[in-house]
Amino acid sequence: MANPSPVRTETRDVYKDSLPPLWSSTSENTQSSFFSFLCFYSVFILKTKPPTLFSSTPMDMAKRSRTILFCFILISLFLLCSAQSCNNYVFASKKVFSACNDLSYLDSFLHWTYDPSSGTAQIAFRHTGIASPRWVAWAINPEGKGMVGSQALVAFQKSDGTMSVYTSPVTGYRTQLQKGDLSFGVSDLSATYSNNEIVVFATLELPKNTTTVNQVWQNGPVLNDSPGTHDLSGANVQSMTTLNLLSGQSATTGTANSKIRSKYIHGVLNAISWGIMMPLGVVIARYVSVFESADPAWFYLHVTCQTSAYIIGVVGWVTGLVLRNKSPGIQHTAHRTIGILLFSLATLQVLSLRLRPKKDHRYRLYWNIYHRSVGYTVIILSILNVFKGFDILNPDDKWKKAYIGIIAALGIVVACLEVYTWILVVRRKKSSGDENSPNGMKGTVGV
Repeated sequence: MANPSPVRTETRDVYKDSLPPLWSSTSENTQSSFFSFLCFYSVFILKTKPPTLFSSTPMDMAKRSRTILFCFILISLFLLCSAQSCNNYVFASKKVFSACNDLSYLDSFLHWTYDPSSGTAQIAFRHTGIASPRWVAWAINPEGKGMVGSQALVAFQKSDGTMSVYTSPVTGYRTQLQKGDLSFGVSDLSATYSNNEIVVFATLELPKNTTTVNQVWQNGPVLNDSPGTHDLSGANVQSMTTLNLLSGQSATTGTANSKIRSKYIHGVLNAISWGIMMPLGVVIARYVSVFESADPAWFYLHVTCQTSAYIIGVVGWVTGLVLRNKSPGIQHTAHRTIGILLFSLATLQVLSLRLRPKKDHRYRLYWNIYHRSVGYTVIILSILNVFKGFDILNPDDKWKKAYIGIIAALGIVVACLEVYTWILVVRRKKSSGDENSPNGMKGTVGV
């Protein structure tokens, strides 16, 4: 085994002059400066210099890969979280609104342009994540907060594929959302359904110089092309707030934005750790280890990749628990169950390393079987749960397509390496008389 390179002990002062400012004076340079800041400080956290292009020792290779992975995670996290906002949404009709609000519950968003002198408000209400027939509604309550007295815009897709959109004054808790005129004028009312998202457009004629409104939004099942009763717990009884049409602030904006950020942080952390790094670590252990020149570098890479994935995955798992506590009444049973099972199996894998027998121990074979079986199970469940997370979070299609592309590319690499390593091992058997099968040699899952 190659001797590991000595641990470098330089302090942060070595790079003091090269550190970029955290924030630049212009918004155009803010993100690039922040990315540089993250990369430099990831180096300090990992107690190593910025990686060089070539390394001569396995430990240098491990440190370099660890630094690159850490930078990639932080930058991806920042990019995705900053990208997922109502400000970045582009309507298919190319309509542009001057303000928007990420509503705190029910995966909803409000866009609007308001002229206080005339009281005219052009609005677009978006509700995402609609996988089954459901109605959506957005309303203003001129009389107070809550459902009763609200003036609603209702929309849903009928069984023939056409959209039904109309106005409905809500006069009681047992409303059937019947059609009716509102207490203020409504024009240009329309609705669209695409990519599991309903968008309601309208122009409202509010009293002049109105600045603050009480808004309510809701969803529920569609039964026989008519709105059914919505849930009476959880997010469905919390979806209301006061909105300032001029400033864009609402009574729950801070909470809403925090919750939305937590959702995307949860998704990014788990997609990268469980969905990408874990499978990559298995590929390293199974295929890279076959090459004699990669020993023991493959071991360091495998351990670094899997350990990093586990740590990041645990953080993502904890954010999921926090989101669960913040969202009473919202049930994602399958996603949550798989997540708990993943955490349990991965933790078991980590703990079992302390009990790993030596290579020549009679129980090593059984430990290898256990380690590989649990490892493959974790990979399958990880990828499955990432896709369930996409269905729940309903981000832009490009993120799901990007993940599919990564997994597909990894699958192609695995197929090519599987063929190549079998050929390589068969040749070795012929030349050396080794009777071990390919799966019994170096290159199998496990360490």
